[in-house]
Order: sequence, then structure tokens, then C-alpha cells
Amino acid sequence: MCQRCQWSVGSELYKSYHDEEWGVPVWDDRVLFEFLILEGAQAGLSWITILNKRENYRRLYDGFDAAKIAHYDAVKVAELLADAGIVRNRLKIAASIGNAQAYPRVVEREGSFAKWLWQFVGGQPIQNSWKSLADVPVSTPESDAMSKALKKEGFKFVGSTICYAFMQAVGMVNDHTTDCFRFAQLR
Repeated sequence: MCQRCQWSVGSELYKSYHDEEWGVPVWDDRVLFEFLILEGAQAGLSWITILNKRENYRRLYDGFDAAKIAHYDAVKVAELLADAGIVRNRLKIAASIGNAQAYPRVVEREGSFAKWLWQFVGGQPIQNSWKSLADVPVSTPESDAMSKALKKEGFKFVGSTICYAFMQAVGMVNDHTTDCFRFAQLR
């Protein structure tokens, strides 16, 4: 039996997310944008809630096509607020639209969203060596810097804790505990 990070037990969805996605470096702009929106939607909720709703988000948010999301109008917002398949929070929905409007400015200036985001970790994953879940921080100087820069660009729901969870999810940091089988695989 494989040893996994403590947080991933108890759900097949968590287990597969942990084993296949969490902590794997992502360089695709669209996927990074998707995770940023989903991490913002997760604020105050459990990640399993978002994982359970992820396919609905992908469907309702046009596959996380920022160009389409940036043009959502009041009719689309009402549709999103009425659909129990996502987190129906007006502020989070408005933030996702605003984030989609901020996104192309960063891409145009920097050449890619990935290149800009990965600068906060020096262009490669930070390799941590946490012995237990209790050792893992909720934010770091890198997530503080990312949060500050995203806010300056006009992004919302991008506090330092959200940014750190994002960095963990997209492999900017390897926060698998040292006893987890994925720890060595992602080093």
C-alpha cells in the first residue's frame, strides 16, 4: 500500500487528485488560469467541494477560456448564480470575470501567464521536505509576493493563502510530505 499525504485519504476523488495532479508542475496558461479561479472559489470551503464541482465549472465557464469569461454579462452572471453545480457566490463570480479581464494584460506584457507566475518561485519548483501536514505553512514570502503582484494587476480572491494553495496545486512547490510516495517522484 502506498503512503500518501494525510489530507488525501478518505475520498477516491482526493486520492486520484493527489496521485495524478497535485504538485505536478503546470506550464499551460489556461490550466493555470483555471486553478487560480478554482482556488479563489474555494476560499472558505473545502477543496473537495471544488473538486466535486470542477466539471460543472469547466462546462459553465466555457472551459476556462478567459476571453469568453471576460465578456460575461448580467444574463450570464444570473445563470451562474442559479446553477447549484458551482459555488453560487456573487463576489467570487464577479472576481472570476474581473480576473479574466486582467489575465490578457499580463499575457500580452509578459508573453505568457505561466512565465509571469513561475517567476515567483525562480522558474522551478521549490522542493520542500515536510515530515507532516502540520509542518506545511499556509503562506510563504513567495505567495505573499504573488498575491501582491496579482492584486496590483487587478485580480481578486488572490490572498497569500489562496496563492500558496495555488502554488501547491500547480507544482510551484513540492509540499508532499517526505513519507508520501509522490514526494520522491516530484523531486
